[in-house]
Amino acid sequence: MIKIVIIGSGNVAQHLISAFSESDQTEIVQVFSRSKFQSGNIPVVHHLDALAAADLYIISVSDDAIAEVSAKLPFENRLIAHTSGSVSIEALDAKNRKAVFYPLQTFSKNKATDFKVIPICIETELESDFDLVEKTAKSISEKVFSISSEQRKSIHVSAVFVNNFVNHLYKIANDICNEHGVPFEILQPLIRETSEKIMTLSPDDAQTGPAKRNDIQTIGAQLEFLSDENQRNIYKILTQSIQNGKNL
Repeated sequence: MIKIVIIGSGNVAQHLISAFSESDQTEIVQVFSRSKFQSGNIPVVHHLDALAAADLYIISVSDDAIAEVSAKLPFENRLIAHTSGSVSIEALDAKNRKAVFYPLQTFSKNKATDFKVIPICIETELESDFDLVEKTAKSISEKVFSISSEQRKSIHVSAVFVNNFVNHLYKIANDICNEHGVPFEILQPLIRETSEKIMTLSPDDAQTGPAKRNDIQTIGAQLEFLSDENQRNIYKILTQSIQNGKNL
């Protein structure tokens, strides 16, 4: 049984707590939280000095706090991992052994997630620690990848494009629908089909629309229709990027 301490109580931490609690290969011996937090029968502490002994300590806090938290840990030569997609393994304090345990997914509060299908990107400073981190990841996920800090940067940036930016485009579409009295749900079958199509086609092959067809008349009419300058600018940039066949 792999003994784990979770340091943090945000969205990622809570989903990890749920996943590890359901695994028969791991035991969460403790959770550290600076605020009031309850997690069933798992002990919760509010001071780092009270951390219990464990095989793996997973720091799941904001990116900016990772270095500070790892530096304040009151012990040495234990295995510490953070869960960030963009922070290097080197951000962890050198007094302990370093690792990364990055679940590649967007997490929402109170929304259940099936960890078995979530890719987990792992990295360790010492080769001798890799097996333990890999075993821990495989205890909750069927998709575990050995990814370097440099590779993880590219994954995280790519994830921003396919997740955060796409969601913002949904928000813009919702604003346009609201402005003209159209229910956003009318676009949901299109959104679903687009998402499913990308599972079997390359992004290049899946691309459709007026920019792909170089339909100048439609592009001009839609730009004229948009009343918001920010929306027009985004439309122009994306249209030009599609027409160029590369990112600007």
